[in-house]
Amino acid sequence: MKEKTVYLCSECGYENAKWFGKCPSCGAWNTMSEFKVKPEVQTRGVLQKPRGLSKPSTLSQIETRDEERFLSGIGELDRVLGGGAVHGSFVLVGGEPGIGKSTLLLQMCQEMCKNATVLYVSGEESLRQIKLRATRLKISPPSLFVLAETDMEQILAETDNLAPDILIVDSIQTVYRAEVSAAPGGATQIKECAMALMQYAKSHNVTIFIVGHVNKEGALAGPKILEHMVDCVLYFEGEPSGSFRCLRAAKNRYGSTNEIGVFEMSDHGLLEVENPSAAMLAGHPADASGNCIACTMEGTRPILAEIQALVAKTAFGVPRRTAAGVDYNRMVLLLAILEKRAGLFLSGSDTYVNVVGGMRLDEPAVDLPMLLATVSSFRDKPLPEGVMAFGEVGLTGELRAVSAAAQRIQEAWRLGFHTCIMPRQDLGDKGLPKEMNIVQVQNIAEAIQAVL
Repeated sequence: MKEKTVYLCSECGYENAKWFGKCPSCGAWNTMSEFKVKPEVQTRGVLQKPRGLSKPSTLSQIETRDEERFLSGIGELDRVLGGGAVHGSFVLVGGEPGIGKSTLLLQMCQEMCKNATVLYVSGEESLRQIKLRATRLKISPPSLFVLAETDMEQILAETDNLAPDILIVDSIQTVYRAEVSAAPGGATQIKECAMALMQYAKSHNVTIFIVGHVNKEGALAGPKILEHMVDCVLYFEGEPSGSFRCLRAAKNRYGSTNEIGVFEMSDHGLLEVENPSAAMLAGHPADASGNCIACTMEGTRPILAEIQALVAKTAFGVPRRTAAGVDYNRMVLLLAILEKRAGLFLSGSDTYVNVVGGMRLDEPAVDLPMLLATVSSFRDKPLPEGVMAFGEVGLTGELRAVSAAAQRIQEAWRLGFHTCIMPRQDLGDKGLPKEMNIVQVQNIAEAIQAVL
């Protein structure tokens, strides 16, 4: 039989026998790539089973163990995973080059190897390079096995021989299947290798971690179907030149997607930051205009972060707007609200907004501190010491209530703040500190008048 030619979209994984300039599924242009499929693998069954072995079962017939998770020994990682890695789960860890993905997984092996056997497969480093990095990180668990291999069939064969509890593949872009006529790292190879690993994880109850590269847009490289296959998608974020790293769950079938883990990169690997708020506020300038402390909720954890703004007269006809760590469109919207509802003429000024520490704040509760920092810089008047704020700003200038207000206030009080600017809402009797000065305002005019 002749080989079959198919076309696969590198963005979404759409497959068709015809080539399209524009993908019919996701609408992306020039993403359909050609590849050949041998007749024996046209069925896409990676680990074929004899027919008749799979039978439907009722939920009451399915047995589960009491303890279904591995603890990694890294509290911040366990928090993001929802309490540890589930047996038989398939986890994808993505991030920029040099951000610390391989370091995190190698450090995870130190604790996991105390109660489990781990096979670490590297397609990017030699065995000697892995040994040197493990020595630098002071990692030498006895039940950690290392394999430098890129052939998927060989990886699965060695995994069968060793029968580990945890398999780590670094990275999915470097491994390949010999029967697929496509280059390693391509959409076809990534799809086929991920399918093989997923079926192996479910059939052998092996927890598998894979490392994924990201493209220049910051999204995971390869077909979108890769993210649908896995159980958890973890993004490792942060500035490579900075010391702080954030681990965020974009997808988690076994836990919340709102939790984050904070790490600090050091000479001896990644260190957990158990108190991110204090770390983010280190070096906070006193008596400086254009900064305000915000409190955002990341899952169940309140985190305080410093938002800085700089407003300067523009030298051009069109003012410049730059946002780092906050949504650009949201910042432009708040500037329009300030000009319309507060009477501040910002159309002739350049505006720059930045979140200190490299964090990204997407919660609407950072609207009010972003707005106060901008007004403070515009008037060149610093906010009083010990003031923090949170609240969502509407298009008419009103302030709207946000969730977990009591937790935010308690976290701010614990870190030494004595005044909180927030929207009017019922706080109830939740043990709030009596010494805390809680200023509830109804609109942005009242908020600006309260502190400036």
